[in-house]
Amino acid sequence: MGNISIETPFAREKALALRAGDSVLISGVLYTARDAAHKRMSAAVKEGRSLPFDIRDAIVYYVGPTPPREGAPVGSAGPTTSCRMDAYAPELLGLGLRGMIGKGERSAAVVDAMKKSGAVYFAAIGGAGALLARSIRSSRVIAYEDLGTEAIRRLEVVDFPAMVAIDAYGNNIYELGRKSYLKGK
Repeated sequence: MGNISIETPFAREKALALRAGDSVLISGVLYTARDAAHKRMSAAVKEGRSLPFDIRDAIVYYVGPTPPREGAPVGSAGPTTSCRMDAYAPELLGLGLRGMIGKGERSAAVVDAMKKSGAVYFAAIGGAGALLARSIRSSRVIAYEDLGTEAIRRLEVVDFPAMVAIDAYGNNIYELGRKSYLKGK
């Protein structure tokens, strides 16, 4: 089976059509945010302030790209371990966040929030930051510039490769992979 092309904004119907294990190529706008940015976004929500971007049907990439080489929009752009954002993800999913890209497993609370909101968690290849950066066409800091590499950026991407790690129904490649492996033993 080939890659499934998806575009942003990433509507609920598109998310519901994907299944754990699907390979995708994402084109459109991604927003970057790591722990410090998530903490600030959570505080903004609690204080009734607006977020730095429209989170509805958005995809957030857990990444802090390295500084770019001359002529490139970013340097290496490999995924961050996603569980570091688990304390904040359910709140953002409740506001309409539709997709997250990172690496590693997610908590039960995040998976439950994904099922309620119809969201998807994509895994990007850890250790392949230079390769992933090739899909990034532009990068612009839009919030929290003082956080440096962890500032929120608006990335424009073309054919960004990822895999559906957890689908909107809670199917999880980390669990399915273990079961399949153990079944074969």
